[in-house]
Amino acid sequence: MIFFTLKIVLAAIIIAFASWLSGQNPKLAGFIIALPLVSLIAIAFSYYEHNDLEKTVLFTKSILVAVPVSYLFFLPFFFAKSFNMNFFLIYGTGLGFIVVGFFIHKYITNFL
Repeated sequence: MIFFTLKIVLAAIIIAFASWLSGQNPKLAGFIIALPLVSLIAIAFSYYEHNDLEKTVLFTKSILVAVPVSYLFFLPFFFAKSFNMNFFLIYGTGLGFIVVGFFIHKYITNFL
């Protein structure tokens, strides 16, 4: 239970720091979030907790496929000015793209 709590606290600190930093320096915050910090931590925790190299490698391959697929969320933000979209439309469209991305990820990872 202590290990689980430690994982929650560490993840919360990273997210909270990046959220705070986005108000101070949005470009730096975006760069930090783009780093695979959470993946690095999750991969290490996963191996430590389960001690199963095969599952850890599969987990890592899934992350590798998911990263470019997750970029679909950001597409509406990139084109927001061109289409004169409000925040909720942009965000909702991005979430819709993530649903599509999930099925793309599921299809690709079936071959791993």
